[in-house]
Amino acid sequence: MSYELIAILMFSSMMLMLLTGQRVFAAIGSVAVIAALLLWGDGGSEIAFSASMKLMKWYPLLTLPLFIFMGYMLSESGIAEDLYKMFHVWTGGLHGGLAIGTVGLMVMISAMNGLSVAGMAIGATIALPELLRRGYDKVMVTGVIQAGSSLGILVPPSVVLVLYGMIARQPVGKLWLAGAIPGLLLAGLFILYIVIRCRLQPELGPTLSEEERKEITWGEKISLLKAGVIPLFIFFAMTGLFLMGVTSLVESSAVGATAATLAAWFKGRLSFHLLHITTEKTLQISCMFMWIILAALAFGAVFDGLGAVRAIENFFVGDLGLSPWEILLLMQLSYIVMGMFLDDTAMLVIVAPLYVPLVKILGFDLVWYGVLYTITCQIAYMTPPFGYNLFLMRAMAPPEISLTDIYKSIIPFVAIMVFGLGLVTVFPQIALWLPNLYYAR
Repeated sequence: MSYELIAILMFSSMMLMLLTGQRVFAAIGSVAVIAALLLWGDGGSEIAFSASMKLMKWYPLLTLPLFIFMGYMLSESGIAEDLYKMFHVWTGGLHGGLAIGTVGLMVMISAMNGLSVAGMAIGATIALPELLRRGYDKVMVTGVIQAGSSLGILVPPSVVLVLYGMIARQPVGKLWLAGAIPGLLLAGLFILYIVIRCRLQPELGPTLSEEERKEITWGEKISLLKAGVIPLFIFFAMTGLFLMGVTSLVESSAVGATAATLAAWFKGRLSFHLLHITTEKTLQISCMFMWIILAALAFGAVFDGLGAVRAIENFFVGDLGLSPWEILLLMQLSYIVMGMFLDDTAMLVIVAPLYVPLVKILGFDLVWYGVLYTITCQIAYMTPPFGYNLFLMRAMAPPEISLTDIYKSIIPFVAIMVFGLGLVTVFPQIALWLPNLYYAR
């Protein structure tokens, strides 16, 4: 068999394993190990062993459990709920104000957690019932929560960008800075859509009643701002120390985890039960990431040994005669297709061994491409029929929100994301200006 055919067989076998419902790391890792043994005999077992050693020696991997711990500590201790009360009071006097506040909440949760699942859980359990009780249109607010929670994988400290940095061998600090402006751009576009939509159809986003607004004094409003001080302090202490060069990436994640624990203690909510729940969830998510990265490294090593990346380049450029931009477009479309079935981490580890070297060969900036990948994952999360966020929302939403409502809700937000992706693609400096400015110092 030719190496090209072996590569296709490996990839198709992996996809078949995933379709059977096997765990992602088992599907990827088993295909990698079996292919290595068949190709190189007993010596092929060294590939998986070397991949595991490479993973264990990768020092920035320590950031994953620390960032995840920080996010769960802040959400489980109720600090996220305090944040929503702040947005609720300060934006409730506008048409669509609570929906705008929900987007603000999602941005703050993203800056505290780095995962979209946490934002979805908090939005669905805290914000959604309140929005429905206030008479907001259920289709619009369902889309708001799905779109807002997707910002968790783009706004720093994005765990997905940390994983991408490990696989693509790019500085995580650059990737975080590159994701900041596109993340805020998308949040701004979501808010602009809500404002325009509620201006045209005020009944979709009613304001707080006159009685409720009179009951809340300015003193109470000011005191509620304290709810936003703690998360902002944690975020700026963590990222600020890192960007100033005072702490390394791993040290900044430790600062965030420690500050989140102290915040829970300051609020009087730190308990053994809270520590147990937070540690248990951190361990579950961290172990999942570790296994997936290990499987991805083994799979990538086999692909490198086959020379599959060079074969794909020759196929696209030589046989099909496609330009670099056409190849890039095909890669982005493949993410959307895979996103109908897989989450962002699985997509990254499956195609990174193929796409990252190819992107480098084509002459594109790998930091910029990391942002494109992440935005495309956000779109794939919300793309029917099997988008990841769609089914998370179905599992968490109240009974009055049907699957049809969930599908309808994402149409305008997917369109906004596609527009945002187009802007970042056409104008790379949207993503690269901030990291270039900082690292030029």
